[in-house]
Amino acid sequence: MERAWYTFFHVIAAWCWNLLEPYLTRNLLNRGVARPTRKQVLEEFGRVWPALTATIGVQEPFAGTIRFKWLVRLPSAEMADFLDAPDEWIGGRYGGGKFKMNLHHGLHFVNTKNFKPTGDPRWLAVPALELD
Repeated sequence: MERAWYTFFHVIAAWCWNLLEPYLTRNLLNRGVARPTRKQVLEEFGRVWPALTATIGVQEPFAGTIRFKWLVRLPSAEMADFLDAPDEWIGGRYGGGKFKMNLHHGLHFVNTKNFKPTGDPRWLAVPALELD
């Protein structure tokens, strides 16, 4: 079991696991697994991971209120650097601001987390992501 955990933590950061685990457990409960074991939750992670996406947006002023300008949608295969250091990853590409990351599994909303890297708002020059 040690090796499985070692491999697992090279795939997903602990902060993201904390956002994802309740969704995985809920999936298992909805399929009739009354008390999911650690192994079952990890197997569910393996099933869900390929279809997981992270969409990152920034809060921008709009007509006296705010809205989110969506900047990027990362498939799970491209999340590693973001998961390892999210503030640095966001700040390095988009500068400072108030950012939101939404996790989705296919069309299902999983969870959200906010980030606030410092720096100049380079995201102003980035075109908004066209969402379907």
